[in-house]
Amino acid sequence: MKKKNILIPGLVILMLIVTLAACAPARIHSGSSTNEIDLNVDASLDRFTRDVKGASEFLASAKGVLIIPKVIQGGFFVGGQYGEGALRIGGKTVDYYSLAGGSFGYQIGAQQKDIMLVFMEEEALNKFRASTGWQAGVDGTVAMANIGVEGSVDTTKIKDPIVGFVFGQKGLMAGVSISGSKFTKLTR
Repeated sequence: MKKKNILIPGLVILMLIVTLAACAPARIHSGSSTNEIDLNVDASLDRFTRDVKGASEFLASAKGVLIIPKVIQGGFFVGGQYGEGALRIGGKTVDYYSLAGGSFGYQIGAQQKDIMLVFMEEEALNKFRASTGWQAGVDGTVAMANIGVEGSVDTTKIKDPIVGFVFGQKGLMAGVSISGSKFTKLTR
């Protein structure tokens, strides 16, 4: 009788646990205060509108904007990401959300980024708000924005119901996907 090698699956599970624990900010366990989330959301929005030409006009036409600032992403072959943010309608916070996601494949390192979902249609916003755990790419398609010349948003070319932006301290990030990320409403 052949002896099964349980070392490899056990090692993979151990790596997953260690990676997620190492990448997880302390606020996961205690949860950020609503005041702290709102301050981080304000800073993220300020940076976005300052750094991206046409951003203010684009956001003004939105039905709602979900901003998850300071998303921590890291991995060592198995990766994870987590962040907390706010959904704003008419410039006012209406709900708080967390974002969580995982990935497998060749990846080593960590980064911090801001993620923004802009709801351009009321129906897409209502479906998002009614869900108990909305997953990008499953419960709704998010069109990741392509930024034009000189870091500008061309609002005449964006016709999708949900538009996503990923940006950091050094501007917008290209070639980033949020597919599979799960957004869950927080109780605050």
